[in-house]
Formats: sequence, C-alpha cells, structure tokens
Amino acid sequence: MIDLKDYQLVLASGSPRRKAFFDTLGIPFTIKTHTVDESFPSNLKGAAIAEYIAQKKLVPFAQNPTPNEIVVTADTIVWHQEQCLGKPKDTDDAIRMLQSLSGSTNEVISAVALLKDGKTTVFHCLTQVEFRTLKIEEIQHYVRTQAPMDKAGSYGIQDWIGEVGITHIKGSYTNVVGFPLSTFITVLANCLKE
Repeated sequence: MIDLKDYQLVLASGSPRRKAFFDTLGIPFTIKTHTVDESFPSNLKGAAIAEYIAQKKLVPFAQNPTPNEIVVTADTIVWHQEQCLGKPKDTDDAIRMLQSLSGSTNEVISAVALLKDGKTTVFHCLTQVEFRTLKIEEIQHYVRTQAPMDKAGSYGIQDWIGEVGITHIKGSYTNVVGFPLSTFITVLANCLKE
C-alpha cells in the first residue's frame, strides 16, 4: 500500500478504464480534466508521440499548480507499420485500422506523466499484441456493436474483438487497456521518496 502522506492524487483523465484502475489501487484520488489538443510534431515516432501528448496534458496543471497535488496524465497509442493509430475518426476509419491490424503484430504504447512539486516524471510502457487474421464480418460486427471509437487503434483488448481475435501479447495487459498499472505503482513510490 502506497502512503501518499500529505499529497492528493489527481487523475487528469476522463477515461473510465483509467478511473477503474485507480479505483483498484485503494488510494484516494480526484479527477480533474482539461481539454487538450492531442496533435504532435510529424517527426515523432512510437513512444515519443505518447510521451509528448502525456506531457502536453500536464501543461494546464503546471501553469496553475496546486500545492500538495500529484497530477497524473496518460496517453495510449497503437504503433503499427511505422504509423500512429489513435482513436478512429469514424466507423470507416475504425474498420480500416482493424483491417490493417488483422493477421499482424502491433505495439501498444502508454505514456504516463506525473507532476509533483513542479517536477515532471515521464515514462512509457510497450506491449506487443498479435491478432489472428480477422474476417471482414467480424470487424464490421465489432465496429457496429461495441465501442471502438474511444480506443487507440479502434480496439479494446477487454472487448469481444480482443477475446476472439488476439492470439498473443508480450508485456503488460493493463498497458493495452490504457494504463501500465504495475510500472506506475513503482514510479509513484519512487516519486514520493524524492
């Protein structure tokens, strides 16, 4: 159990999945969000993209810091064939992404940024995810009946498509869901010692 001592933990995310992970920690926290432009420089690749966006989400908090708060932001991307797959723009985009992931391995990268006493700590976690070859009917069914629109790469490993389509992962499961919980606990504990 992590003792926050005199600090208040703030999750700067509207993601229900990240909130659920924080609930499991057994640590009191609050949620505060700001609307942030999630664009990034075109020269960035892979983990650098996720880390850039996670740090960008900290900017509003760093401009108006609250004493004794530890603010946590996160961003998850899917990196595949030298391309960043974020959240789909529409159903056609979701279908296109899933067709590109079918029968191949992608990398899910989650970056987390923490702001404590004016100091920023950033880390990322990478998990390889392998899909079997998906039928177009399966992809269309998932896009029509599930919720791919708020997920990087248009899929959730915890959803139907993950249960029937993912054959292997190498790395953290919670990272693929959207937050590398185990690594975060270690990093948070280290931050509290500083």
